[in-house]
Amino acid sequence: MKSTPEGWPRLSVAVFYTDPRAAIEWIVRAFGFETRVVVDDADGGVAHSQLIYGDALIMIGTAGRQGREWCQSPATLGGANTHAIALFVDDADAHCENARAAGAIIATEPMTQDHGADYWADRIYEAVDPEGHHWWFMQRLRG
Repeated sequence: MKSTPEGWPRLSVAVFYTDPRAAIEWIVRAFGFETRVVVDDADGGVAHSQLIYGDALIMIGTAGRQGREWCQSPATLGGANTHAIALFVDDADAHCENARAAGAIIATEPMTQDHGADYWADRIYEAVDPEGHHWWFMQRLRG
């Protein structure tokens, strides 16, 4: 298998928002991502963006942009989600408190999930962002 382009993980995800600029600002503040690039479109909207968290990369886009009706936000779908985003963090409890302070809905409070001695144990919580995307944050405790 060939190496990925410099600075790109093997897998990244695009997440769509009705207000991508506000989403980028909020995700940076609430979840600790850094903005790597934001490309403006001709109308002053967001054509493309990249946010990073360690070696993770997500792209934030505009819901329904350029005739891509299939690119929607839960805010435009009555809260429906077709995915959940999962990210490992160093301290799930501290991360949760920062997200809560920034206005995230904490759908699942931090808890330890132990899958047994032969597997792993994680400290996890679930947060919902202002447009309804579900995010899982995990801290590996064992394994």
